[in-house]
Amino acid sequence: MAIGRPPRGGYGLVLLMIIGTYLIALLATNRWMVVLLLFVQTLTVWQALRVSGARAGMRLAAAAVFALALAAAVLNLVAQNSPLVGYTFLAASVLYLLAPFSIVRDLGRHRGVDVQTMQGALAAYLLIGMAFAFAYECLAAIQPGPLFGDDGDPGLPGVLFFSFITLTTTGYGDMVPAGNPAQTIAVVQALTGQLFLVTAVAKVVENWRPRAWKPVPKGDGND
Repeated sequence: MAIGRPPRGGYGLVLLMIIGTYLIALLATNRWMVVLLLFVQTLTVWQALRVSGARAGMRLAAAAVFALALAAAVLNLVAQNSPLVGYTFLAASVLYLLAPFSIVRDLGRHRGVDVQTMQGALAAYLLIGMAFAFAYECLAAIQPGPLFGDDGDPGLPGVLFFSFITLTTTGYGDMVPAGNPAQTIAVVQALTGQLFLVTAVAKVVENWRPRAWKPVPKGDGND
């Protein structure tokens, strides 16, 4: 198997796990569902790190973050202390930000563009969107005022929607952060989304070659 090339179907499985996590997040209306969500998130991140050939240090960092998140989730179930929900989502956000770095690093080693490359780029993009969504949910749980002013705190389905329209800079305007730090995070997310698209598209264009295209040997061109 070529160096840097993920196992067959590797990033496809990551994509399926991300979709599964998204669906669970839409249904996570109680505390035990949050624990389940965290467990599935961890499996998703671990699979992404494994497929992308992440270094041991990054895997250890992911394991440490998961341990902290699991402790916060268990304490939240026992103590019924709502701020702990926020810290659980903060840990989830960090977990989801670790994987894209490893995926992009792996994609940079690919010499051509194939299905795995496209799936890997899409997986990294979705992970970034979900990471910011969990960051917004963390703010909604720990800050004193509502996240979106008069619209209040929307819950996971709402922050997922807001996160992805911000990442793509669609900006419907129906949900607006009431103040900082949410406004600053939204700006950072919009810039991150655009920079990712620019770099990902540049990578695809640089390595993509039509099947019928053949490079012209040196010296055969018109002077």
